[in-house]
Amino acid sequence: EFSLRRLDSLLDDRVNILGFSIFNQSHAFFQEFVQSLNQSWQENCDHAPFTGPALSSALLFDAVYAVVTAVQELNRSQEIGVKPLSCGSAQIWQHGTSLMNYLRMVELEGLTGHIEFNSKGQRSNYALKILQHTRSGFRQIGHWHVSEGLSMDNRIFSSNISDSLFNTTLIVTTILENPYLMLKWNHQELEGNDRYEGFCVDMLKELAEILRFNYKIHLVGDGVYGVPEANGTWTGMVGELIARKADLAVAGLTITAEREKVIDFSKPFMTLGISILYRVHMGRKPGYFSFLDPFSPGVWLFMLLAYLAVSCVLFLVARLTPYEWYSPHPCSQGRCNLLVNQYSLGNSLWFPVGGFMQQGSTIAPQALSTRCVSGVWWAFTLIIISSYTANLAAFLTVQRMDVPIESVDDLADQTAIEYGTIHGGSSMTFFQNSRYQTYQRMWNYMYSKQPSVFVKSTEEGIARVLNSNYAFLLESTMNEYYRQRNCNLTQVGGLLDTKGYGIGMPVGSVFRDEFDLAILQLQENNRLEILKRKWWEGGKCPKEEDHRAKGLGMENIGGIFVVLICGLIVAIFMAMLEFLWSLRHSEQSEVSVCQEMVTELRNIILCKDSFHPRRRRGGMIRTRPVIPEER
Repeated sequence: EFSLRRLDSLLDDRVNILGFSIFNQSHAFFQEFVQSLNQSWQENCDHAPFTGPALSSALLFDAVYAVVTAVQELNRSQEIGVKPLSCGSAQIWQHGTSLMNYLRMVELEGLTGHIEFNSKGQRSNYALKILQHTRSGFRQIGHWHVSEGLSMDNRIFSSNISDSLFNTTLIVTTILENPYLMLKWNHQELEGNDRYEGFCVDMLKELAEILRFNYKIHLVGDGVYGVPEANGTWTGMVGELIARKADLAVAGLTITAEREKVIDFSKPFMTLGISILYRVHMGRKPGYFSFLDPFSPGVWLFMLLAYLAVSCVLFLVARLTPYEWYSPHPCSQGRCNLLVNQYSLGNSLWFPVGGFMQQGSTIAPQALSTRCVSGVWWAFTLIIISSYTANLAAFLTVQRMDVPIESVDDLADQTAIEYGTIHGGSSMTFFQNSRYQTYQRMWNYMYSKQPSVFVKSTEEGIARVLNSNYAFLLESTMNEYYRQRNCNLTQVGGLLDTKGYGIGMPVGSVFRDEFDLAILQLQENNRLEILKRKWWEGGKCPKEEDHRAKGLGMENIGGIFVVLICGLIVAIFMAMLEFLWSLRHSEQSEVSVCQEMVTELRNIILCKDSFHPRRRRGGMIRTRPVIPEER
């Protein structure tokens, strides 16, 4: 129990001690509990001062409290009988099982917080307070819950921060760049620091609360980060720090060796690297007839030709082989001279359809030749159907991205796609000073390319990527930010280097150590990560690594419904033609076509029995010839 520890001897500005506490000092029995323990201590241990209640005592109190509560609930539901039991007997107390069940249902607030048990009898749903030891005593800075996990306060004030910045006003130079620093939509109605928002603004507020200083945001005059000129002077925010026009430079300012020679940097508050941003050409979105996409039009055409070829070969082979001709009256062997063949032209066309749709048919090949044709066709359909099924899901759900480059080497080895960086930024300096052959070749290309491939701002680079064949080399953090907000952008390859953003200060700044400690404190408390998520996430594009399966909509498979509806309409149309054809060849010429049609529709609607007097049709019904009986 951390709140019982005596840590006065360790109290120092350089010491930060955190611990856990489970005591519920606001409980109604807590003060009485402490007084009882103190009285018992004085009676039995008068030679030593009372050190406070032990955690084991509080746990024992809660255990008795829980048992008493369970017994009370058991007593309400049934009368508890007292029966003596022998320790050597196998007999158990008749209410023991019920008492255990009531113990599992206990839910109360004790001296050690919430008391509740799971089905196994283990304590659950409890919490621990996280305390910080300060000069004024213990202060709660968070809590840990068994199911919710760790939750820390947004701001943790530490006693190890110097007061050298107390009530000091610092001039902060910065640059407008999303999402680090942006103007609010109503900035014209506001004044001072209230006009701005963004990651750097929130980080400044956090630092100001820890170090207790004031600040005034000032936009850099030339709108650049800072590069050296030929005469040795520096531009941008670095130049203002050198000239002592500003006390801090808070922005996406990269820590480089060249800048470190002329200004001081704090610990990096963000780690990143140079990456490649390029636009993607999304493939055609799935349409109503996307179910046809797994095969090219040529494959579908060849499948149709294969079907016709198999039907023709089957019809030919079935006519040639004598084993497909059989007597329609097997009981009249020797008296019937008529043989029939089941593979008529219509059946020869229908049999491959049944095999292709994996439904089969009532026609079974008898001869070895027709079985050979059938087996080859079935093997063909097995491969076709398996290939179609394997590729169907991908073609219905995936929009393929067409990216002509996959790495920095691909970019350096071609000239069709232009590429460049922000002029005067750290990425430009990286390529300019690099000794790696690929990066040197890229720098020579960018430096000599006309018109210039360098841009003045990130927004200009993004617009150039979207509107022309251009790849933009920029920090990975900005790459991630813009990809979240424009789904036509993608990152090509990995990071070209590793570096960090830091707060710039004039050389010899007396505030450097204070800002280092404050940044480390924000990192340990996860505040910087929370701020990054706040300003980077929330875009309209899903994460590229999110490959969870999504349900198919009508835009994916609507075409098959169109095919179904068209097939049903064709079937109804064919049925009407067959009906009219039957009436025209009926011997009952006096029957009206409309009257017969109305009668049939009435029977269909009323669900009449599925039989009616046979309609004799002279041209439709083929009668088998009568074979004269042999004498």
